[in-house]
Amino acid sequence: MKIHRLFSAPQTVRALSLASAVAFMGFSNAQAATDIQVWHSLNDHNAAVFEKLVKQFNRDQKDVSVSLKSFQNNDAIEPALAESAKSKKAPNLVQLDDNRNPDAIAKRSYILPMYSLLAKYPIKDAKWFVAADAGFMRDPKGRLLALPYMVNVPVMFYNISAFQKAGIVPAEPQRSWPGLQDQLVNLANKATRYCPLVTDQPVSVNLENLAAVNNQFYATNENGRKVPKGKAAAQPAFDFDVMYVRHLSLMISWVRTELMLKPDQEDKAVKRFTNNECSVLLSSSSNLGAFREKNTLKFGVAGLPYYPAVTSKPGNPFVDGSGLWATSGHSAEQDKATAQFLAWLAQPKNAAAWYQDTGYLPLTEQAFAMTDASYYKNLGDWRNLVAVYAKEPILTARGFKIENYPKIRAMFRQTLNKALNGQEPAAPALSTASAQATRMMREGSH
Repeated sequence: MKIHRLFSAPQTVRALSLASAVAFMGFSNAQAATDIQVWHSLNDHNAAVFEKLVKQFNRDQKDVSVSLKSFQNNDAIEPALAESAKSKKAPNLVQLDDNRNPDAIAKRSYILPMYSLLAKYPIKDAKWFVAADAGFMRDPKGRLLALPYMVNVPVMFYNISAFQKAGIVPAEPQRSWPGLQDQLVNLANKATRYCPLVTDQPVSVNLENLAAVNNQFYATNENGRKVPKGKAAAQPAFDFDVMYVRHLSLMISWVRTELMLKPDQEDKAVKRFTNNECSVLLSSSSNLGAFREKNTLKFGVAGLPYYPAVTSKPGNPFVDGSGLWATSGHSAEQDKATAQFLAWLAQPKNAAAWYQDTGYLPLTEQAFAMTDASYYKNLGDWRNLVAVYAKEPILTARGFKIENYPKIRAMFRQTLNKALNGQEPAAPALSTASAQATRMMREGSH
């Protein structure tokens, strides 16, 4: 029987090669993922939590691959971001501080406002937790400018073991400044002699939120959010009245009598509290996750102190922190991939893990709702302190908007450090700071 050859030898080789090439191309296309890059400046603990989530995202699907780049702080990110934008190699997402003037960030040529990205690629069913009227990461129309992912509030952490050792029952701090002072004396004598109280947030605690917690405006023009009619050029101003003077005078006396550590200890404050050296720490809630991981630390969370002579009921601190900003100039494919990653972060399970493991406020209402009561069991008043931010804030608690505020805040910090070190009395220090801030606002608006 005669057997017919379908291909000659060379033809057979070429056919097999072509088939192999086609198969390989199909395999490559199936495996190809859209790469996106995210820059952040999270502390070590929260960075590890974020990295774990990103690895899970990369495992869960094969369409998008996320890589991370870590920076020391926001100041380190800014110049690198500007340079990368010039060379058209900007990351797809970048963590940036709100800076109390997010509109200015949104106007940068390389920034893509979040509402624009999400208009094309919506995140289904997500209900953002922090109320829009808080003004955080939003424009005057209430539109989202960045994903509010690293949102924190200042709180009072307290060492339960130290309070028990001092015989304070219940083992928790007083919410009034005068009441807290009495406890600090007790703690200094019986528990933590060299560190009754410390803070790494002097401006937040002693200026910004001294106003909010006492239901006062921090700046005129409704915290700078309202421009008076007929005075389009009018800038808000800081009116550091008797409450501020008396409070700073009290803080100066606390440093002098060693109830509070001097400003030069600020960079070590969190570490000292973690190591059970301090009874009370006034700091960002974003430290909570790291504290929970420390088995030798027994702590609780309370709200910042207030003055009963000023307000009958304490108000709520301003929300603070940073968010994930999208950048422009990327392909539609990359923008879609970026939105896919954001949608994954917003899924209730993932958003709840982020909230519980870090101490940042919940990203969504669903993340807060699915956090079990057992999580809050040993965390003092943390649940109540968080819950209020889903509600519309009163006028004094809405975020403030100030031109050139990062530089103003740095100046405020220097002013407070000088005063707390005994180099200048409270009244002239605050008066000078207010005048300087007014000049700096004008500089920032030009």
